[in-house]
Amino acid sequence: MWVGSLPFLGFRLNVKSQVNCQLSTVNYLLFTMLTSSIVTAATLNSYLSSASNLDVKIVDCRFALGDRDLGRQQYETAHIPGAYYLDLNRDLSSPAGVHGGRHPLPDEMVLGDKLAAMGVNSDTLVVAYDDSRFGFAARLWWLLRYYGHDRVALLDGGYSNWANGYPVTSDLPAAAPGNFQPQLQSDWIVDIDRVRAIQHSAAHLLIDAREPDRYLGKIELIDPTAGHIPSAVNYPWQGVTTPEGFCLPIQEQQQRWSAIADLASLAQPQLEKIVYCGSGVTACVNLFSLELAGIAGAKLYPGSWSDWCSY
Repeated sequence: MWVGSLPFLGFRLNVKSQVNCQLSTVNYLLFTMLTSSIVTAATLNSYLSSASNLDVKIVDCRFALGDRDLGRQQYETAHIPGAYYLDLNRDLSSPAGVHGGRHPLPDEMVLGDKLAAMGVNSDTLVVAYDDSRFGFAARLWWLLRYYGHDRVALLDGGYSNWANGYPVTSDLPAAAPGNFQPQLQSDWIVDIDRVRAIQHSAAHLLIDAREPDRYLGKIELIDPTAGHIPSAVNYPWQGVTTPEGFCLPIQEQQQRWSAIADLASLAQPQLEKIVYCGSGVTACVNLFSLELAGIAGAKLYPGSWSDWCSY
């Protein structure tokens, strides 16, 4: 028997589990992929090259806010072998209205059917990637967990890192029907009424994930009004990764959040933690970071600033 830790991304993920020292390479891959929210390119490539029967589906989430078709075009040109594609506007969001923000949450049954058509089952591990420092892939990571599906991870370094040393293809994967059934965690989200009610309460923490200049109201290139929700603190989502898109070590994620308060206080369920951004997309990167840091229970304000400023 062995009790220890496994190396991930330059940090070590502690694992209190009995592990046979004679694990085969394939079983080691299974163990690695199922015990981390991050999958390295090397680990994913080893899985794709192995005879493992682990049920894995890869999803390309590349997107560009300034060119809504670019992500799909990039996917059709080249992607990780076996990867499906989900578009932020068409698949990971509902059509926008007057209120509710620029990227309302998708209808769970519609997206659920799309995931099932990719072969996603209750025990499938979904690996999501983009080329934007988790900016879009984290939306799928959060949505799957919101739907009750915890087996989801992000590809460290994204597509560019993968393409720098591993094979890509333009071949599109065939449909592989699964039985995915979303089970909504309805208490994971808040609406504008809840944010209004708690915005000045000491028992709540409101986190703005946008860039500092947008938070401060110095610039606003997307939404009609500049500024931030009163009482919100600013923790830009880009602080979760390196500029190249590699996730920072767990210790650095924890240090990042400990600037607000000690981690034990932040982790208390009595403290309601709400994260927002411009439209409920990149806020998911901060939600990912909080989870890595061991601060569970943070909620998403899906409408975010684009909903708030529409009233």
